Amino acid sequence: MAKSSKDYFGLSRIVSIILAIIPVTAWLLGAFTRFKEGKIVAGIIRLIGLGFILWVCDLVLMILNGKILRLLNC
Repeated sequence: MAKSSKDYFGLSRIVSIILAIIPVTAWLLGAFTRFKEGKIVAGIIRLIGLGFILWVCDLVLMILNGKILRLLNC
């Protein structure tokens, strides 16, 4: 996948922000995005842990630059 692509499956920024506001949707789409990138460990961590903290970080970063937080690169 190209580095310049937006998160949440290439959806528009407004749609991605709306999806990021809803906690469950943000957790699932964040995990699916990481799995899609081939980052299995990062996807599992998004599913089972750090839910609220990552949700707040993802929401802020989605509003500011249209990307989710990349905490792990493995």
